[in-house]
Amino acid sequence: MARTPRQAPGRPAGLAPAEGFREDVIAGLSLPRKALPPKYFYDARGSALFEAICRLPEYYPTRAELALTRAHLAGIARFARRGCTLIEYGSGESLKSRLLIRALRPAAYVPVDISGDALRGACARLAREFPWLRLAPVAGDFSRPLEIPGIEGPGRRVVYFPGSTIGNLTPDEALAFLRMTRGQVGVNGAMLVGVDLKKDANVLHAAYNDARGVTAAFNLNLLARINRELGGNFDLKRFRHYAFYNATLGRIEMHLVSLARQTVAVGRHRFAFEPGESIHTENSCKYSVAEFQALAARAGFRGARAWTDRRGRFALHGLVSG
Repeated sequence: MARTPRQAPGRPAGLAPAEGFREDVIAGLSLPRKALPPKYFYDARGSALFEAICRLPEYYPTRAELALTRAHLAGIARFARRGCTLIEYGSGESLKSRLLIRALRPAAYVPVDISGDALRGACARLAREFPWLRLAPVAGDFSRPLEIPGIEGPGRRVVYFPGSTIGNLTPDEALAFLRMTRGQVGVNGAMLVGVDLKKDANVLHAAYNDARGVTAAFNLNLLARINRELGGNFDLKRFRHYAFYNATLGRIEMHLVSLARQTVAVGRHRFAFEPGESIHTENSCKYSVAEFQALAARAGFRGARAWTDRRGRFALHGLVSG
């Protein structure tokens, strides 16, 4: 396939407002149990708040994943192979990917993110740090099939999906996503996927209910975004962030709870809330190493490697497509 030149970081391919935002909000708030997709957290404000969350003392996943990546970088690089085409889903600040880029010297790096603002910033930083690197940013929803630019090198395709973002999906959704990714990387392609491990519920509770209220602000910003972009009139003071560990389903659930009986407008649509009624905004599923490898096997991947941090809080799985 023809190789394309590095794209200027100022304008990622396909940059456009998130498709379907209004439709998804109206549909989600019309459900008997109201829910909103977590992918819409990440406007410019939401992306900045999430980066702040990653620096909080209670929020261990980022530090744990960085630590294990540094500790096992040589083995991870051997698994992925130098000269691969590295595709990262949900690139954000691309902190962990910088370690891989240095170790792998990929033929090309394809960061994919739903937030065009975050993507532009990440690509600008990477272009300065790695002037030799061919960048082909894609602004889009990686939960759906994507058109990846034709920049193939001699190595295989490797999808990098850090941060345990796969935990935002239900197990059935994660299975479908892994099958889609297997088709993306092709035969003998690979995937590196970060997965948060099951652990003490108190540790999980603290991570999603930080003392500074940053996670609460992140959650509530979703309503502020609806107000800004869709003509909503949510009063953020009348909703409260609520996160808890659902042990039966093995996941953290995040909600926005109505503090009063109220009616909220989004454009011409009206939605009634009872006191205590919530909008379910996010799941964060936790897996054991064996549970996730079994899920990946059902999607057609072979669980070739699994690296964990020293305290066993987080795992990075190396999967190979059959």
